Amino acid sequence: MKKPEIVQLLTPWGETLDEIPWNVYPRPQMKRDSFLCLNGTWKITIGHGEEQTIIVPFAPESVLSGLGCEVKNGEEMHYVKQFTLPETFLKDRVLLHFGAVDQTCHVYLNGNKVGIHEGGYDAFSFDITPYLAKENTLEVYVTDELITHTLPYGKQRFDRGGMWYTPVSGIWQTVWLESVPEFYVSNLRMDVTLTSCTIFAEGVETGTVTVKTEEGEQEFALTNGVCKIELDHPHLWTPEDPYLYHFTLKAGEDVVKSYFALRTLLAKVVNGVSRLCLNDKPYFFHGLLDQGYFSDGIYTPASPEAYEFDILSMKQLGFNMLRKHIKVEPEQFYYDCDRLGMVVFQDMVNNGHYSFFRDTALPTIGIQKLKDTNLHRDPATREAFAVGMERTVKQLYNHPSICYWTIFNEGWGQFTAQKMYKKMLTLDTSRFIDTTSGWFRCADSQVESLHIYFKPIKIKPCDKPIVLSEFGGYSYKVKGHSFNLSSTYGYRFFEEETPFRKAVVDLYMEQVLPTIKGGLCATVYTQVSDVEDETNGLLTYDRRVLKVDVDEMRAVASAIFDAFCEATK
Repeated sequence: MKKPEIVQLLTPWGETLDEIPWNVYPRPQMKRDSFLCLNGTWKITIGHGEEQTIIVPFAPESVLSGLGCEVKNGEEMHYVKQFTLPETFLKDRVLLHFGAVDQTCHVYLNGNKVGIHEGGYDAFSFDITPYLAKENTLEVYVTDELITHTLPYGKQRFDRGGMWYTPVSGIWQTVWLESVPEFYVSNLRMDVTLTSCTIFAEGVETGTVTVKTEEGEQEFALTNGVCKIELDHPHLWTPEDPYLYHFTLKAGEDVVKSYFALRTLLAKVVNGVSRLCLNDKPYFFHGLLDQGYFSDGIYTPASPEAYEFDILSMKQLGFNMLRKHIKVEPEQFYYDCDRLGMVVFQDMVNNGHYSFFRDTALPTIGIQKLKDTNLHRDPATREAFAVGMERTVKQLYNHPSICYWTIFNEGWGQFTAQKMYKKMLTLDTSRFIDTTSGWFRCADSQVESLHIYFKPIKIKPCDKPIVLSEFGGYSYKVKGHSFNLSSTYGYRFFEEETPFRKAVVDLYMEQVLPTIKGGLCATVYTQVSDVEDETNGLLTYDRRVLKVDVDEMRAVASAIFDAFCEATK
């Protein structure tokens, strides 16, 4: 087989990498004045190889890590970092945080075992106070088992190609330290209505919460770990007006800064049709599939500014939603969506074995009913997915931009979907739940979720809100900005820019627009950017070329919103 012609593409942020990349506070919704970033130069030994230098937080497979190498399945990565704590940094306790490590890691400090974590997409921390010295050596041993499919893995695959991408291993989000008092806030949960926010603070009992409002600062009491904030003149959050209420929580010696937003989500019947509603009003979610891959950092962009660029680029085109596709991002992404006004439809990260015949070929030709009780029966695989789902919801719960959870996508790893829907309800009842995106639908889902690529878009009447959760995927390969010169993946192919642009506009105007009156409530075009072989993005993989016309796409958005307003008035 001929080896593919792969080109390494740098994004604009990857050309001049900071000495300490991602040196920004990694948890914007629980911010303290103590922060020491451990990103930057580490030592790493992979398998039986020689010790090398790596740039954290980039996976060793990425160009930005300085390695760009392959890590074999199950091969151990041994990371080493030396650090010294400033005396002014120390309080009663010091916590070591990892944004995410793929997949299983054992952490040691000065030869002492600190802890173990399993799972590649969630943040975790350890209290390292007993093990600290004047000069410190941090060691992290990581293994990544991709072949077994037990732990969530998303779209990673060793034999990458088509809709499967280069795998990542090891540390891929920020490593950092913070100092805290003896008694400190370990977690915040915020439940909101259109007029109030109830804050639940874990780890402390009493304190005060000072909220900045448009009328000035207001102070509320924290009692038994709970604070109820009632607002007389509420300012609601929408993508068009993403208003955030910033607050400071003081509990003993601990001081935490955070924010919340007021918004609600529900489905109701409008003019005889079930609609998705934001803040009790019908709302059309005009969105794109967002894989969250970058040409130089793979899972991790060179700089946090890359997220802002993607979000604002898509908002400029008239979009108000991104479907974050089977990947959990650093919290910076969700914070940017919160403050810039971009709704997120958040997928869970799949595990389990994928079958092209069962999960793609048959459903594509219309065979979309399948009993999932006996699928993916391995108890460890099922438990790993359930744990990953619970961690994802807990970690992201407070972000107002997240309005929708997707549990299973196109049958990948799907099992007992109705039971998993009920489990999701125990975790969160405040957002829309798409149990089975695409096909293999079950009765317990709050939306009718459709993927339509290879046939005209037609919508049948339904008693649930209808979401076109994937469509489009038109491919246009831009010379000089493509990753794979010998292979191209997409759902309809164009050699020139003008026909591509016209086809995208026509797809919306001729097929999507007529379905809105009949119940269509949200659309997810594939996709924000090219990813490796896939050249069906509106942006190229290196984020240097926008393939569509801004004015044309804004006109499409206006036509969609006008049609929706007419159908729901």
